[in-house]
Amino acid sequence: MTTQTPFHLAVITAGVTEPSSTRLLADRLSEATVRALAGHDVGEVVVEVVDVRDVAHDVTNNVLTGFASPDLQVRLDAISEADAVVVATPVYAASYSGLFKMLVDVLPKDALRDTPVLLGATGGTARHSLAIDHALRPLFAHLGALVAPVAVFAASEDWGSVDAGRLGERIERAGRSFASLVVGSPREPRVDPFEDVTPFASLLSDLRS
Repeated sequence: MTTQTPFHLAVITAGVTEPSSTRLLADRLSEATVRALAGHDVGEVVVEVVDVRDVAHDVTNNVLTGFASPDLQVRLDAISEADAVVVATPVYAASYSGLFKMLVDVLPKDALRDTPVLLGATGGTARHSLAIDHALRPLFAHLGALVAPVAVFAASEDWGSVDAGRLGERIERAGRSFASLVVGSPREPRVDPFEDVTPFASLLSDLRS
């Protein structure tokens, strides 16, 4: 009897405060994804959280020296070997945080190529919501990741009593969409239009006859 390999979901959160709304968003996105994946035959889902705040000094040293500490290497391996990745970063000056970008910079080459990635971001106001499309999405497209079309931006007011329900709905929708992307649908096999081409010698023989 064979056992199914666990599905590994890495969660990168780049909040710098404690507690952090960015970590809260990352947790809720990963929880929504796990709930959605339960409806698909993926087996056990193992969630591995990479809180960049915990290895901030190690990330800086890696940028400067080119070498990762053992603690940082464990986290880089978790991201590189994940079946899917959820990311959440605070938005500063209309873009992702510098700490978040430094972690991305020290990832191994092609670590996220063909890996499904769900994007999340937090900011003080909804004016920063476009950072997902003009900063995060191009970054992960450059890395070759399969970026989920549905992303979630949470402004400070989204956590209030009135809008919390709407944010929850957006998170659940993102989780369902991401699970569908992760599981995917079987592709039709590509048909080579030149696979059954009649050999030229046969064409000549037909002409001669």
